[in-house]
Amino acid sequence: MSFSLDSRRRVEGFAFLLAFALCVPVANWMVQNVGTVCHPGGPCLIPVAPGLMSPSAVLMAGLALVLRDLVQRRLGVSWSVVAIAVGGVLSWWVAPPALVVASVAAFLFSELADLAVYTPLQRRRLVLAVVASSIVGLVIDTLIFLWLAFGSLEYTWGQIVGKSWMVLLAIPVIRLLRRRELAMGMQPA
Repeated sequence: MSFSLDSRRRVEGFAFLLAFALCVPVANWMVQNVGTVCHPGGPCLIPVAPGLMSPSAVLMAGLALVLRDLVQRRLGVSWSVVAIAVGGVLSWWVAPPALVVASVAAFLFSELADLAVYTPLQRRRLVLAVVASSIVGLVIDTLIFLWLAFGSLEYTWGQIVGKSWMVLLAIPVIRLLRRRELAMGMQPA
């Protein structure tokens, strides 16, 4: 039984890892191609609240914050760092170098901050760990990305709100995973 739980944990972990790694290049592609408004030489924007716009990459960045926590929970810390690196390498095929550098730097620093908050909380309070670490990560990600990619913090509040929506949408899934873990006796990595 221990083998099957461990195998299941690893399979889920690698699925989360793949999804997380793909968030980086998908975000880089989206910010240039998907939006209700696309500025020449600037980001494509989407509405995230009434009167509040954000670069469209916000959706993938918010999702990535949650997925990083799940990668760590299933596979461990080192796999989270590997996923950031893989996502950065994949981004070189879909985005200009300046955008790749901005997004990889933002992902790296935000995910490391996320990791520092998530790690001590996750064994006892999974939902709190995901929400708290994501909030810290999304603020850092927003400030670094916007400044490096566009030289402006104009869309800060839109980015924070958009990423927060993604974190809030993930909470029911995190609760479900935690309940299933408890029912199965599955332990985090």
